[in-house]
Amino acid sequence: MERRQRGVSAGLLLLLYQISQVGFQNIPSVTLGVLVLNIFLFLNPLSPLTEVCLSVNEAVHRKNWQRLLLAPFHHADDWHLYYNMISMLWKGIMLERKLKSIWFAYIIAVFSVLIGVVYIVLEVLLVIILDDPSYGMNCGVGFSGVLFALKVLNNHYNPGRVSSVFGLPISSKYACWVELVAIHLIAPG
Repeated sequence: MERRQRGVSAGLLLLLYQISQVGFQNIPSVTLGVLVLNIFLFLNPLSPLTEVCLSVNEAVHRKNWQRLLLAPFHHADDWHLYYNMISMLWKGIMLERKLKSIWFAYIIAVFSVLIGVVYIVLEVLLVIILDDPSYGMNCGVGFSGVLFALKVLNNHYNPGRVSSVFGLPISSKYACWVELVAIHLIAPG
């Protein structure tokens, strides 16, 4: 995993512009806190990406469990941050207003760790089933898993909606799964 460039960049500027268009006063407190934390850690990473990314090798074999906490809040580049935080902005506004801030903060904290655990379990299963140790070396960062879980939760609380995935109308309860497959095909890394 390559180290990304630090500092202000096009993706970050666009993200800040989008947030300002919504208005800070219109963003619930936990959602705003998650946005600020992710932007802060993008500008001031705790460690290089190779030292915070989550993999079976690092988390399980080397018992570097802190990566479960660090990986979701670090991003590979400014566009990775932009897409994740724009998604967080909209999902956070909808869900935090519905669930209230304390419950939403709890969900974010649980999902942030749980998604890493699920990632590790799936990678271990791939190592075992495919007999390919390279899956144990895959190292990931970012908030995408948490956002996917929030999307599923949002679909639960707002059933019957139709989403557009690449211009195709799809029931929202299936759209998150179609998006997951599409994302994997478009950007498998």
